[in-house]
Amino acid sequence: MPICAIAQEIPQTNLQHIQLTAGMYVIDAQVAMTPDQRQIGLMQRKDMAQHEGMIFVFEQASQQCFWMKNTILPLTAAFVADDGTIVNMADMKPQTTDSHCSTQPVRYVLEMNKGWFAKKGIKPGSKLAGPIFEAAR
Repeated sequence: MPICAIAQEIPQTNLQHIQLTAGMYVIDAQVAMTPDQRQIGLMQRKDMAQHEGMIFVFEQASQQCFWMKNTILPLTAAFVADDGTIVNMADMKPQTTDSHCSTQPVRYVLEMNKGWFAKKGIKPGSKLAGPIFEAAR
């Protein structure tokens, strides 16, 4: 895995972007689709604009678990069902290996700056919209 070791030193910033919405709020989300992209995620990122995030896309729904090793930014993970409904959320502390898991099988996980969802009143049961969820139907 030398590629991952090298990649962890430099933030991953060249991924495809898609636009998602949460009610009236627009999210500019980088898309992590491959195993390597998902493994690196937001590691080593020093900052991220408030309207930006990263959506992790998995091949099939299963329990997804995330941790924050080598991740500097405090994040909130929203575990999202195929139809865009947020199943559960987890605030995650930087530089920790604590596991944060979905409470049911999901294919999507959206990471945003910690507190973004709370400030916007978005919680479990809220629905995200965007082309990624339409394609899943």
